[in-house]
Amino acid sequence: MARMYLRLFATAALLGLCGLTAGCSRNAQSVADRAVGPTPPIAASRPYEVPSPHGSRQDEFYWLRDDTRSDKDVLAYLEAENAYADAVLAHTKPLQEKIYNEIVGRIQQDDSSVPYRKNGYWYYRRYETGKEYPIYARKRGSLDAPEEIMLDVNRMAEGHGYFQVANWEVSPNGKLIAWAEDNVGRRQYTIRIKDLESGKVFDEKITNVDPGIAWAADNRTILYVAKDPTTLLGDKVRKHVLGTDPANDPLVYEEQDKSYYTGVGTTKDEQFLVIFSQSTVATQMQVARSNDAKLAFKPLIPRERDHEYYAEHLGDRWIIRTNWQAKNFRIVSVPEAEVSNRDRWRDVIPHRDDAFIDDFAVFKSFLAVQEHSNGLSNIRIAPWDGKRERIIRSDEASYTATLGTNAELDTNVVRYVHMSLVTPPTTYDYDTQTDQRTLLKREPVLGGFDQTQYTTEYVWATARDGTKIPVSIAYRKTTPRDGTAPLLQYGYGAYGLSMDPYFSHAVISLLDRGFVYAIAHIRGGQEMGRDWYENGKLLNKRNTFSDFIDVTKHLVAEKYADPKRVFGQGGSAGGLLIGAVANIAPELYRGLIAEVPFVDIVTTMLDESIPLTSNEYDEWGNPQDKQFYEYMLSYSPYDNVRAQAYPAMYVSTGLWDSQVQYFEPAKWVAKLRKMKTDDNPLVFRINMEAGHGGKSGRFQRYREIAEEYGFLLDLAGIRE
Repeated sequence: MARMYLRLFATAALLGLCGLTAGCSRNAQSVADRAVGPTPPIAASRPYEVPSPHGSRQDEFYWLRDDTRSDKDVLAYLEAENAYADAVLAHTKPLQEKIYNEIVGRIQQDDSSVPYRKNGYWYYRRYETGKEYPIYARKRGSLDAPEEIMLDVNRMAEGHGYFQVANWEVSPNGKLIAWAEDNVGRRQYTIRIKDLESGKVFDEKITNVDPGIAWAADNRTILYVAKDPTTLLGDKVRKHVLGTDPANDPLVYEEQDKSYYTGVGTTKDEQFLVIFSQSTVATQMQVARSNDAKLAFKPLIPRERDHEYYAEHLGDRWIIRTNWQAKNFRIVSVPEAEVSNRDRWRDVIPHRDDAFIDDFAVFKSFLAVQEHSNGLSNIRIAPWDGKRERIIRSDEASYTATLGTNAELDTNVVRYVHMSLVTPPTTYDYDTQTDQRTLLKREPVLGGFDQTQYTTEYVWATARDGTKIPVSIAYRKTTPRDGTAPLLQYGYGAYGLSMDPYFSHAVISLLDRGFVYAIAHIRGGQEMGRDWYENGKLLNKRNTFSDFIDVTKHLVAEKYADPKRVFGQGGSAGGLLIGAVANIAPELYRGLIAEVPFVDIVTTMLDESIPLTSNEYDEWGNPQDKQFYEYMLSYSPYDNVRAQAYPAMYVSTGLWDSQVQYFEPAKWVAKLRKMKTDDNPLVFRINMEAGHGGKSGRFQRYREIAEEYGFLLDLAGIRE
């Protein structure tokens, strides 16, 4: 009955008939009678006061928030938006299908990951032709040994519209596997356990947890993080013993500070279990011997604001990545018994102003470090004896180099992955003794892809305050550099996350149609070091938006782009970026794509019941403080929608999104429909079965991308 009701309402809204939404036209014509196309649904206006310590704000679309996801009026409105999106994009369906087939046609369907060795087994992931989900498997001793299938996610996903295995961990003795699954998309995971020898799945289900899993040395005990049922914040570490009732799992640790995320894990040498506490500006690790039956955890280094660190255990020492007296981080070594005595810390990789240390991997004879320098990532090899330190570089103008899976300690080989906007992910083993690099796999790209037909560049745009902004660019060599090419510019700029150049099977479909693709490495990320991040957060957040705009102006001025065919894209916090840019400089863009956008920042950050809110104060500011309240209000995309012409816009969300709640973009779209003065299309696509990451499955997500690209290409005047 409910679904029939929703379909009827969606049809009514699409035809412009008055239904549950107030304010719809009583003189609206049917789609078939309208020369201008379908009529968008108009959300009802309902007065609502959003309180704050600094005065209240009216939010007429607040009613679109339904935490239960069951309100018939809200669901009907969302279904109406989907129906409207279907109608607006109907003429692009053939192009969408063509793009989808191109993307999928580039992917080798029976593909497999490069195996890695751990505790006598070779582990890998593979896909079978025509199937959406991975198979996780292993072989004992040799790659020539018989295959053992640990998890066939295709079978596990049967009967589910959405399904994800977010994490899995094998017990130290190799006999059991624990995994975290989600069949809704809200990131409320369930942990299951399976006997790998018999194939038996144990009865116990540990529900409403984070995906992290850590096995103790007894091969019967796991640590996990339970979520708060309201905020969905993982704040309680519990211990589960195989064969017992999860309802009785004892509490090991509870995080009292709601600005911290909590996680669990093990050190690479498997000697210690770890409880991680991480806020935006500080870290704490608590450790216990993995063979300690009591699991007596103690802080490795006491918690201290503005001190972030991560440590690995090696022999009788701790190796620590730390920002203590090192804003771009350094790596130190310290005897195990004196780990908290900073006078005993000795530099292994000293701090540098021109390099940011992202990550590291420990080995018995050397240290491998992933770092950013001049905006690009490299791998540094540092032997423990201090001799012949060197950097593995690329000869491409713009690229990414990241540490791969390095599960073994006693080896001379480090695995890393190289890619660029035009180079598929390429896995290498580098022998630190011989300096020989072995190509293990370059991800195959089918469909006639020829890497030599494309080029990538790394350029610098000057921001309005004089700061040089790095930009990664890709296009076909046949695309003219004369100001006639359409441009898609991507940006993020938040949380210190570096948006390094990556290879995309989908982007090739744009490049092949004459597009230039650019990633703007704007402030708020960490590509250029810690200061790059600090200058794009809190009271410096506006730099993120102006950087993106200034990059656009630079690319147009340098003839990379046709000024009438410039498009912007961002998701999540990058969706906030797109929303702010739409308000500030709408005239620069023909169209914008905002995926799961964080656009109602003030209201969300005032409400600690919303998942993740309390963790975000050090990123955005706490609006209980008037200074932050007024600054956030000055750029909040939702609060700054006004009567002006906007670009064509494609907005997406997932009904079950726990990171950016669906009602943020829903309210934003409703307000845009009311306020904007243009006739440009505004499409709102809601995935009713998914969360923040969109659809599950290997290929289904490309349906969403194909729809976005069909929208862009149509606006660019490209119909095939």
